[in-house]
Amino acid sequence: MCAAGRRWGRRQRVLLWGVLLAAWEAAWGQLRYSVPEEMPKGSFVGDVAKDLGLQMPALSDRGVRVVTEGGTQYFSLHGKTGHLVTAERIDREQLCESVEQCVLRCELIVEGEMKVYGIQVEITDINDNAPNFKEIEQEETISENTAPGSRFPLPRAHDPDSGQNSLQSYELSGDEHFSLAVQTGPGGDQRPELVLAKGLDREEAAFHELVLRASDGGEPSRTGTARIRVTVLDANDNAPVFSQAEYTVRVPEDVPVGSVLVTVTATDADEGLNGHVKYSLKTNTGKASQIFQLDAETGEITLLRSLDFEQRDSYELDVQARDGGSLSDIAKVAIAVTDVNDNVPEISVRSALSEISEDAPSGTVVALLHVQDRDSGANGEVRCSLDGSVAFRLEKSLNDYYRVVTARELDREQESEYNVTVRAADGGGPSLQSIRVLCLRVFSQERYSARLSENNVAGALVLRVRATDSDWGENARVRYRLGEGGVRGWPLSSYVSVQAETGALYALRSFDYEEVREVGLWVWAEDGGSPALSSNVSVRLVIVDENDNAPQVLYPPAAGAAVSGSVWSGVELAARSSEAGALVAKVVAVDADAGQNAWLSYELAKATEPGLFRVGLHSGEVRTARSPLARDAARQSLVVLVKDHGRPALSATATLSVVLAESVAELLAELGSAARAEAEAGAGEAGGSLTRWLVLAVAAVSCLFLAFLLLLLALRLRRWRRSQQQLLAAGSGALRGVPATHFVGIDGVRAFLHSYSHDVSLTADSRKSHLRFSADSCCDTLPARPPPDEPAPLLGDEEPAGAQQADPAPLPVSSLKPSVSATFPSASLLLFHPVICVTRREDVDVF
Repeated sequence: MCAAGRRWGRRQRVLLWGVLLAAWEAAWGQLRYSVPEEMPKGSFVGDVAKDLGLQMPALSDRGVRVVTEGGTQYFSLHGKTGHLVTAERIDREQLCESVEQCVLRCELIVEGEMKVYGIQVEITDINDNAPNFKEIEQEETISENTAPGSRFPLPRAHDPDSGQNSLQSYELSGDEHFSLAVQTGPGGDQRPELVLAKGLDREEAAFHELVLRASDGGEPSRTGTARIRVTVLDANDNAPVFSQAEYTVRVPEDVPVGSVLVTVTATDADEGLNGHVKYSLKTNTGKASQIFQLDAETGEITLLRSLDFEQRDSYELDVQARDGGSLSDIAKVAIAVTDVNDNVPEISVRSALSEISEDAPSGTVVALLHVQDRDSGANGEVRCSLDGSVAFRLEKSLNDYYRVVTARELDREQESEYNVTVRAADGGGPSLQSIRVLCLRVFSQERYSARLSENNVAGALVLRVRATDSDWGENARVRYRLGEGGVRGWPLSSYVSVQAETGALYALRSFDYEEVREVGLWVWAEDGGSPALSSNVSVRLVIVDENDNAPQVLYPPAAGAAVSGSVWSGVELAARSSEAGALVAKVVAVDADAGQNAWLSYELAKATEPGLFRVGLHSGEVRTARSPLARDAARQSLVVLVKDHGRPALSATATLSVVLAESVAELLAELGSAARAEAEAGAGEAGGSLTRWLVLAVAAVSCLFLAFLLLLLALRLRRWRRSQQQLLAAGSGALRGVPATHFVGIDGVRAFLHSYSHDVSLTADSRKSHLRFSADSCCDTLPARPPPDEPAPLLGDEEPAGAQQADPAPLPVSSLKPSVSATFPSASLLLFHPVICVTRREDVDVF
């Protein structure tokens, strides 16, 4: 566990160092990209503008270009996108032969800002070369008395690719007498050897045909083949042997052509033809065979062409020694090329001014220089200086870049032209030098220009103009005034003003870039002499755009702009049988701003079915992301967000309605059903509103009615209690008008001993409620009329005059149907109608 923790800690430290290194390179303007070889011209390498934080509208004005060292321009900058693209097809094997990591360097020059950024592009290898043999037909002769297990070197294949795409393995086929063995050389290279697996018999077979196949590790793998014809001979039992397995020699790059670099020696113990050794080069690279020559008899390696350390600093050769009996040995020859001081420092003017204003501040950059020496070590170390110039100084910039800047303010009257001499010297012995002369003219400023952002505050200071007068006193007093002119039909004085004493130019109103993009005017300077002398200067005021306009969607139209009565605005048809990538619609939007503020991007913000549609980032095209499924709804609603690239970004939304159908007829049917559903929904909403008001009204009436009922019930209970108190005598406990013998009392409960029949009819507001007892019955009866002290009616203490009615005739007790005779008003309600009937004397009714 401790070891795993330490390994995890090491990984974290490595990751942290990688992040810090990337941040350091970005901070110093270094960019690194990677691109495969053989990419077509114009292929994307990297987004330089984004990685360096450069604004594309400013790049075209500031003059941006890509500089590549050497004669071929491999990269260029796309003017519209700011992307670094390939300018030529790049062959890694041609540029970086035998180099593990192929890196091309170039610089991005921003002339307007006098800045330079270093760019390194790594050219990665692709498997575009198959292993190949220098000789596809190889003759081998082996004595028939050669013991099994003997080894014979086979031709080596060469693959100019690198890494996994280079040569990886060999395979031998064709005969059971032989097998293949692969040895690893001192440099890690693979050396195939033919191994005799079974003894040979010349009388049985004088020749053997074999096929050697070499394969690389690419995807897919590439192969190369060579045919090996083995001839069986007699009696050669000693092979040549080199004096050393590897020869190493160091030669300077300026060694003369024809010089002998090294001599290889091999000896053979045999005599005669079998002991005669001849030498040959087995190196498969074409360039090595063009530079070096091997004498077959002496083994001397001579130089055919001049060496250049800057192009290649080492070579490896395989030399084979073969005797007359076809036995051989191989030795490796390593030739190291050393550098000499043979290159003069080169001074390249990347950007320079031809003239400068005399009022330019100290430290103004007048030239950007690149100094390099193709030599290495001390021979390539360059020191730069300026000869005898006190008005300018030299500053070190990025890597091998220098800037020539002004050391003080210039005076055209003292010196109108400068010839600045830049000298570069290397550290070799003897030192080599080169010079470059820069011509610079000093001028008085005759024109002014300024940039003002739109939506500025009224009264903002734009710039100051300055005029000088060589006179004295009042004759040298300068006053400024604005020249005549107009902007969009309005007088110029309504837009800008100039302060008469100081020459300060102010903006009187807030400018709108969409209305006014540039204002040209003249400012006059007049002295106080008599007569007054004057001069004028041109002033160019450039309005800079700001992101003050949101994108405007032209299609689809807004919902408010749709035709009245339509179901959906901007309905699009998408076939259910369409495949992924099918075009459905296109969102069209514009932005009134300019430059980056008007660059629009589109994205899908909301969708009925996520994953069914996608929107082109820059085109606004709505396409299917997959084929529609049967479960997908027929009507799809998409909300597309349109944003500009301003800071802060402004946005707008567009709503698209898509119907999944196979024909226009299905589309119309779907829209018809949607219209009907919308109409029904509208009617349902209107009906629901009316119903709500009716329910509220009924609830209010019901509440009032319930309160009225509760009040009547309370009054009814009060009247009933008073009636009971009057019916029951306080002293005798008998019902008033009923003999005491008709009652029996048990624990205070009084009950009738005889049967009676009576009914009670009550109404809510009638004064005619009565308690009636029948006069005739088979048993004793109650009086038909109450005694004089009968209580008042239920709903009042006194009856109004004229409301007295004659009592109806009493009903017989035997009659079980109550007689109800009462008049009810339209709003009255029968509240209480009890019927008490006792038919047998034995029954006891309790009340």
